[in-house]
Amino acid sequence: MSDPLLQHLLAALAAAPSAPLSVAFSGGPDSTALLHALAQLPEARARGLRALHVDHGLHAHSAAWAEHCRRFCATLGLPCEVLRVQLDSSRGEGLEAAARRARYDALATQLRDGEWLLLAHHRDDQAETVLLKLLRGAGPEGLGGMRELRPFGRGRLWRPLLALPRQRLRDYVATHRLDCIDDPSNSDTRMARNQLRREILPRLTRHWPQAVDSIVHSAALSRAAADALRVQWLAAFDVLHDPANCSLHADGWLVLNPALREPLLDHWLHARGLPAPTTAQRRQIERQCGARAGQLPCIRWAGAELHIWKDRLWALPPEVVVDTDWELSWHGEPVALPDGGKLSLTDASGRLAEPLSLRLRRGGERIKPAGDAHTRELRDLFQQGLVPPWRRAACPLLYVGDELVAVADRWLSARGAAIFQQAGARPHWQPAR
Repeated sequence: MSDPLLQHLLAALAAAPSAPLSVAFSGGPDSTALLHALAQLPEARARGLRALHVDHGLHAHSAAWAEHCRRFCATLGLPCEVLRVQLDSSRGEGLEAAARRARYDALATQLRDGEWLLLAHHRDDQAETVLLKLLRGAGPEGLGGMRELRPFGRGRLWRPLLALPRQRLRDYVATHRLDCIDDPSNSDTRMARNQLRREILPRLTRHWPQAVDSIVHSAALSRAAADALRVQWLAAFDVLHDPANCSLHADGWLVLNPALREPLLDHWLHARGLPAPTTAQRRQIERQCGARAGQLPCIRWAGAELHIWKDRLWALPPEVVVDTDWELSWHGEPVALPDGGKLSLTDASGRLAEPLSLRLRRGGERIKPAGDAHTRELRDLFQQGLVPPWRRAACPLLYVGDELVAVADRWLSARGAAIFQQAGARPHWQPAR
C-alpha cells in the first residue's frame, strides 16, 4: 500500500459515503490507472465496483477497444458494460462536442440509484480546462474548472484524482505494466484541448515551471467566488423565471451585474438541455434586449436558439427546417407534422366526413373566423393571439380546396366550425417545441 495513487484513493474512499462505485473506463492510461488501482482496494470492491465503457463507433478500431476493456476488466474480476452510442448531428455541434454529449448522456442513463461515477480527470486536465475556459471568455464559474463532485443522473459524478498530476498516473501504469489503448485522436492538434496539451502548456511550463500550480490555484479561487455568487444569482433566477413557460424576464436579466447575469443565463439554458452561447453571442443577446416593439430578435448558436418576445427570453432547440410545400389529405387521424409536432382530433375515435387538405404556412393566408365580421390576415391573428413566432411556420392549416377553414385549433371559419361539429370533435395541435 506504499503506492501514492493507492494511498490517495484509500483516503478519498474513507472520506466519501459508502455509495456504489462505477468507473468511466475508456481504456486509456488515466482511466486504466484509476480502475486498476481501485480494484486493488477491498474498500472499493465492497461497493460493487464496475466499469462502463462508451463505444462512439467513430474509429475503425472502436469495437476492438471495447473488447480490450472487457478483457482487462475480466483479468481484474470486474464487470464491464459497453455502451454503444450514436452521435446526434441535428444540434449543429462539432464532432468533439457531440461525442462528449452522447458519452455523458449514456453514462447518466446507465447510472444506478445512488451510484457514484468516477472519472480519471487529474490536475493537468484541470489546468487545460481552465485555460480553454479563459480563452472562451468564461467568468468565475467556468474558470473554476471541473468540480470534484456534482449530481449526475441518479447518483453523483466524482473526480477523485483532480489533485494528482498526470505523471502520477503514468508512473502507476508503467510500474504495473498495464496495457492501454492509444487513441490516435488524442494526437490531433486540430482539436483545441490537444493543442493546449501538446504545444501550449509545454511552452508555458518551460518559461513558468509553476504554471500548472498557478492555474489550479486560480481555479480554486474562482470556484470559491462562483459559489458565493451562486447564492445571489439563484435568488435572482427565482424572481425572473416563469416556471409555467420556462421563460426569463428580459429587462430584469439585463440589469443584473455581469457576474450574476452570465451564470444565471447558463443555468437556465443547461436546465433546458441547451448549450451556453459564446461571449460574442451573449453581447448580441444583451443588445437585442433593447429591440424596438414589433421586432422579433432571434440569436442562434450551435445546438440552441434564443428568442426575445413579449419582453421575455425564450430558449429552444434549433428550429427544424420544414418544406413549405408539404401537404397531405387528413381524415382526422393523428398525424405527425414535419417539425415533430402532432395534429389530432379531441376525440381519438372521431373522423371527418370528407378529408381536408393539411398544409403549412406559405405566406399571405387569410381566414374569416366564425362570428367575426371581417376576414383577417393570419399574421395579424398570430400577433393578436400571442402565438410565439417560433411556432408560426409549422402551424397546421386546414383547407377545403383553396379555402382556409381552420388554423390548427386556434381559429375556425364558419364552414370549418360546421365540419368539426359534424365530426363531434375539434382539431388539437401539439407543437413540437
